[in-house]
Amino acid sequence: MRDGGDKRNSQLLKGVLDMCLLAVIAEEPSYGYEMVRKMEGRGLELVGEGSIYPLLSRLQKVGYIEGYMVASSEGPKRKYYRVLLAGRDKLEVWKEEWSNFSEAVGRVVEDRSHFEL
Repeated sequence: MRDGGDKRNSQLLKGVLDMCLLAVIAEEPSYGYEMVRKMEGRGLELVGEGSIYPLLSRLQKVGYIEGYMVASSEGPKRKYYRVLLAGRDKLEVWKEEWSNFSEAVGRVVEDRSHFEL
């Protein structure tokens, strides 16, 4: 019997995928497929190319990243993305928020005092 773990993970990921994408791009300019592979390599197997392009578009519209075309020896040009200064600043804010949130959730789920009689 399935416990809905994939669905729950998918829902949790939706709330932080833009932060994860920005973090990957901040490491080095990347193209879509490459970003998906990097995230899979870090344990986020639920991320697909189709799910990241709307987020990349939104991150670009708000001025956190920019896209540019690069010639490829393996076929057509690829669109790479690089982080802009506003994106680096936003990533630092999101990382701090994530740290505080994940610590608070950890305290809630690890608090065993309510089990004591």
